[in-house]
Amino acid sequence: MTLRYDPEAATAYLLTADPVLARVVETVGPLQIGHGGDPYEQLVRAILYQQLAGPAAIAIERRFRALYPDPEAVPTPEQLLSTDLETFRSAGVSRQKAGYLLDLAAKAQAGVVGAFLADLPDEEVIAHATQVKGIGRWTADMLLMFCLGRPDVLPVGDLGIKNAVMRLYGHDAHIPVKELEALAEPWRPYRTAASWYLWQWLDVKPPEG
Repeated sequence: MTLRYDPEAATAYLLTADPVLARVVETVGPLQIGHGGDPYEQLVRAILYQQLAGPAAIAIERRFRALYPDPEAVPTPEQLLSTDLETFRSAGVSRQKAGYLLDLAAKAQAGVVGAFLADLPDEEVIAHATQVKGIGRWTADMLLMFCLGRPDVLPVGDLGIKNAVMRLYGHDAHIPVKELEALAEPWRPYRTAASWYLWQWLDVKPPEG
């Protein structure tokens, strides 16, 4: 998938749109946001990684892929649908996640998700992706941002974004969605880049005190 905006243009815009965010941009440096991949494959990985720390998720993904003829590839919907629950469990995939994967495979076969999502508006992508069991709005937002390369996504349910806004703008960590959207309005049409900068800032900011 192609990044649908110019990273340099996004950075230049954010430097002038919001003085607080401008300091974040200056601290973090150039925008280096990853993107690409197939929507179906990204949703398979999203399900596998739910509620798991990085090393554990990587290990389970490796065992999961080893169940199929090509361990380097994400299994096709047909391959998933031919896998029984005990086989999933042997790779460390929980019964619940196995159910999600099977539902994703069925939805892919039915044409609910697939490469065609790249041609749909953001809200239609969200509507399609969230029909899959286990896929909520946050995962759909990540799909838009990091797979489909959309420029103006604000993941309002993300705890990192809320934490950064609390520390930078003096808001409560439980900022209502409408207030967060209003605060982020100056970041349009590059709210994806702004969100990326907030996440990076949390990583590079020195501890207080």
